[in-house]
Amino acid sequence: MDEAIYSKEAAQRGNTDLVIVLHGYGSNPERMLQWFDALPAGVTGAALSGPLDVGGDRGWFLLDYFLANDFAEVVAAAQRVFDWQDRYAIGYRSISLLGHSQGMAMATTLHRLRPEHYRAVVGLSGFVLSNELLNLTDVEPAPGRGVPFFWGRDPQDVVINPDAVEYTGAWLESHASLTSRRYPGMGHGFGPEEKRDVTAFLKHYLR
Repeated sequence: MDEAIYSKEAAQRGNTDLVIVLHGYGSNPERMLQWFDALPAGVTGAALSGPLDVGGDRGWFLLDYFLANDFAEVVAAAQRVFDWQDRYAIGYRSISLLGHSQGMAMATTLHRLRPEHYRAVVGLSGFVLSNELLNLTDVEPAPGRGVPFFWGRDPQDVVINPDAVEYTGAWLESHASLTSRRYPGMGHGFGPEEKRDVTAFLKHYLR
């Protein structure tokens, strides 16, 4: 059964670009539906739910403050998305990813495991996993040839620790064609300026 929440009815999804929307730890797909308003015309959003119960909300894999992660859990969560994608993400012009917080970690992990599969990636107030086994999958692209990647965050966001921010910035500079934007005062949530910039980014790369 297809459990995704879509921005368009089934009859309207054909020949559109798909953006898979991934929520954060302790959140749920319903909280990500506001991002459907940021999707340009001709784009279908599909919000997925993580497999982990987090106090009645959802997550993708266990985390602590230091964002330590278990490789097996990470790969199992990624495979869950791949299984959905291989079954239901059919007939679209392209597939892209949009993730918030832990959802950004999921989005970058999916891209690392299936490089050159996604047209663009949007990461919001999140991070890239630092994992020795996952790092083995990374192949640095030629300069300027990485996946188009939008990274939006508040530099004072206390949820993502400084080491994770530093690693994320270094990884994105090496592995993506990066558009980086900062939104002071936004915190770990969403903001109207960020949504405007995400819309412009997706219009450019999904046109």
